[in-house]
Amino acid sequence: MPGPPKPSGAASPRPQTRQQYRQPQVSASPGSPTAQRGGLPAWPLGTFLHGRSGPPWWFLGCHGGAGATTLNSVITGGVDAGRYWPVPDAPAVANVVLVTRSHANGLRQAQAAAWQWASGALPTVRLLGLAVIADAPGRRPKPLRDLLQLIAGGVPQVWDLPWVEELRLGDPPEQIQFPAAFSSMAADLEKTVTGGTHA
Repeated sequence: MPGPPKPSGAASPRPQTRQQYRQPQVSASPGSPTAQRGGLPAWPLGTFLHGRSGPPWWFLGCHGGAGATTLNSVITGGVDAGRYWPVPDAPAVANVVLVTRSHANGLRQAQAAAWQWASGALPTVRLLGLAVIADAPGRRPKPLRDLLQLIAGGVPQVWDLPWVEELRLGDPPEQIQFPAAFSSMAADLEKTVTGGTHA
């Protein structure tokens, strides 16, 4: 199914937040990723963020192909954490957004990551919410809607992002007219990290 037609003339700019953060080199971190049971591995940042202004948020992919890298290029301001929880030493705190596709495997991986966070195993991680990127155009099947509703009860916020055909075709993000849901998510993140609405 084709996506929405592009408007004539120049495309609207991508959703903007604060000035883009320069991603740190992995070599600057004293730790190495460590395995975690029942969820995603952790990347111990140690004291790397102490006395520094860390990124406003990290996009964390719950599985391969979740779309965290793409989302990070669309909603600027944060850092793509790959598939590792960014875990600093106290008193630093890392703001994290889980990212998943809306198919069954993606939602189950997101559920496991949400359980992992809720267990208290990541005390220096502040979960901002879950971004669910549509894995196909059209209406989501009821079993997947029900599963997402269940997961939504365990995370502070859910951003349900629609299918964007232009991304599938490889169009550069800066040339795409994104649905309003992306701008709404960018505004929510900015409000959360500056005003603190989701603890």
